[in-house]
Amino acid sequence: MTFKRVTESNMDDVGCFSSEMGRTRGFCLVAPDFLIQSLRDISEFFVSRRLGDKMEEKNMQCDSVVDDNFEEVCPEKVIKFKPPLYKQRYQFVRDLVGRHEPKKVADLGCGDTELLRLLKIYPCIQLLVGVDIDEEKLQSNGHHLSPFLGEFVKPRDLDLTVTLYHGSVVERDSRLLGFDLITCIELIEHLDSDHLARFPEVVFGYLSPAMIVISTPNSEFNPLFPIVTLRDADHKFEWNRMEFQTWALQVANRYNYSVEFTGVGKPPAGAEHVGFCTQIGVFWRNSGGAPGPCVSQQHDQHVYKAVYTVSYPSLQQERVLKFELVSEVLLQVERLRLWHLRTLREQKRGAGTVPKEPSVAPSLMLDLFTEAEKARIENSPKPFCEGSRFFVPLQRLLAYPRLHRLPVDEERMRSLLADSVCLSSDGSAVKVDLRNTWDWEPDDY
Repeated sequence: MTFKRVTESNMDDVGCFSSEMGRTRGFCLVAPDFLIQSLRDISEFFVSRRLGDKMEEKNMQCDSVVDDNFEEVCPEKVIKFKPPLYKQRYQFVRDLVGRHEPKKVADLGCGDTELLRLLKIYPCIQLLVGVDIDEEKLQSNGHHLSPFLGEFVKPRDLDLTVTLYHGSVVERDSRLLGFDLITCIELIEHLDSDHLARFPEVVFGYLSPAMIVISTPNSEFNPLFPIVTLRDADHKFEWNRMEFQTWALQVANRYNYSVEFTGVGKPPAGAEHVGFCTQIGVFWRNSGGAPGPCVSQQHDQHVYKAVYTVSYPSLQQERVLKFELVSEVLLQVERLRLWHLRTLREQKRGAGTVPKEPSVAPSLMLDLFTEAEKARIENSPKPFCEGSRFFVPLQRLLAYPRLHRLPVDEERMRSLLADSVCLSSDGSAVKVDLRNTWDWEPDDY
């Protein structure tokens, strides 16, 4: 390792290093130019990161208040929402999905697909669609909607298909007909006057879902912000509550919907008169009214470009169902076999009372059962032995919760198991060897 005395003439060409023991007097390590530049880049990154963290803590960016506006303002003038406003909007939709359990959901103007990622975990949803005008954003975020490893290990009960389409929300595409819920979160304020005029005709008139959620900024809240312009440079307008409600009621009356108004982002104390920061209209298609065009009556109109699509594993798919069934059967049979061996050992030792097969055995039966589940198990045929073979009736297996939830009856179960496990001669029970070479016997030691 070489050292070089630092002078004014060569200070820029070397990297100076210090340690906890103090700075080396007049000397430093000679470093290559590319390493020096790398260290400078890293230093600049962490300095900027620290500055960003401090600004976030002090809420120095308007982005914590309104979307996509990064002007620096005085912290005492900024309203901070907890949780952030966009999360409150998404949570509003999630609560709605949890209450009404729609099967087909579309998010118009889905952007970075974050709302879709939050909704795909709901077991009621079987078709999830996102539409956006920005194809590049869809392509870069599609992978976030792929199934996780855990969704293969524990598959859904129902099918789920997720699709992202590139296209405009004012274009008609028959693949979006017949949906239960369509969300338009912070969308309409990005539409110009021509598109805004066509929007109700397409969404309410043509698509005509059972429920529509529209959120948009409330301009009455804006004076509380340290800005005087629109909240986002791409906004074409921002309505006050009267303007939004007038528009929404006219649309609802024209297309036979009812509408309820609410919002998220409560104002600070003393400013309650301005209403929510984000105003929301929830539209319900009236039951007495005629829904939009019936899917079967429409010619296919596929104007959107499919950018990404994925299907999730579910118990509706036979290969997934078979894998889940075989895995659970083998696990349950092994538990019962081991418990039976324990019972035999107790009998051999003359322990007095022979333990019955319990609903829960501390070391072997890992499931905790309700009283109803215990009764169902106890009323089913019991396992039995014939010579060196151990049999577990299929009806017994189907009584256990993990197998009882699967969409199979005894006949279907028998056909799915036939080529994977050994069945009794009449096919009514799973048959295994009572003892295996790897079994541990206390008497062996």
